[in-house]
Amino acid sequence: MKRRAGSILVPFKRRSKKIGLPPGTPVHVGDRKVDAVTVTVMEYDRDGYRERELEAAPRSLSSSEKFSVTWINIDGLHEVDVIAAVGERLGLHPLVVEDILNTDQRPKQEEFGNYLFIVFKMLLPAGSDHGLLAEQVSLVLGPNFVLSVQEARGDVFDPIRERIRGGKGRVREMGADYLAYALLDAVVDNYFSCLEKLGERVEALEEELLVDPSARSVREIHELRRELILVRKAVWPLREVLSRLLSGETTLVGDAVKPYLRDVYDHAVQVIDVVETFREMVSAMLDIYLSSVSHRTNEAMKVLTVIATLFLPLTFIAGVYGMNFRYMPELQWRWGYPAVWAAMVGVVIFMIGYFRRRGWL
Repeated sequence: MKRRAGSILVPFKRRSKKIGLPPGTPVHVGDRKVDAVTVTVMEYDRDGYRERELEAAPRSLSSSEKFSVTWINIDGLHEVDVIAAVGERLGLHPLVVEDILNTDQRPKQEEFGNYLFIVFKMLLPAGSDHGLLAEQVSLVLGPNFVLSVQEARGDVFDPIRERIRGGKGRVREMGADYLAYALLDAVVDNYFSCLEKLGERVEALEEELLVDPSARSVREIHELRRELILVRKAVWPLREVLSRLLSGETTLVGDAVKPYLRDVYDHAVQVIDVVETFREMVSAMLDIYLSSVSHRTNEAMKVLTVIATLFLPLTFIAGVYGMNFRYMPELQWRWGYPAVWAAMVGVVIFMIGYFRRRGWL
């Protein structure tokens, strides 16, 4: 599915339209990324599943007694009434609905009695060779349902949908907490894919800096630094979220799912390590660029200095014999002109040989 091109380079979104409103007022903060909000529902258990797309979402969210787990996915946030109605139907706190509509949230996890509210960032290519698109995903985990809210259509959850449809893996045999784990795992695994592309750019840029640094290299360095900073902002708080889910403070995450969450936690730590390594490499690249430019400048200055030094004695000789004195011994000498040329060439040859012995050439 096509996405609107974007990047993660905008660190803060305008909140001016929320000023003065009571807490819990549903207001969309962010960009409109789809034409219409769509709601899809997947209901499943060990024996079967049902998938449908809803038009009148709030009226059609009645729990099904036939299936044990319900996954409600909403694409699009700009229709505030739809999000608010879904939240009211599921019994969500007004502050949760407010946070879902605010796409400038820091990844976090909060418990509201009979459900968990989780916010995290999903990273995707921005539709070009460079740049990433960061999209906020809000997750509500209940006893037998999972609500996921995204900014646009298209995500990294298609493999999970295919496993549900085909009855592959454990997802149809487990509860809603396993589905929430699977969604988190898909997002963290996709971080590795994004880091692989960033790693290719880092390697290519490093080689370019050593061979032929240019002004474009400096721009690429700054772009990589900004992207890595924001990737770090997405994954560092997510590690805290996973740690809280593993701490055993909530009964909504069963003991059977916690080993899988520990695996996701380990992957998040690996992502952080890779991001920190890339950040150090990119920070060192600016020093490499400055050293390369300085080296090229020094080489040019050395050549110019050698040329000026070679012409210094020749200028002296030419200046001496360019004086307009009437009585100069060599002026009337038949071989004076060739002798001066021979002296000049000899001086140049001597100086070049001297420079080579000293290692200046």
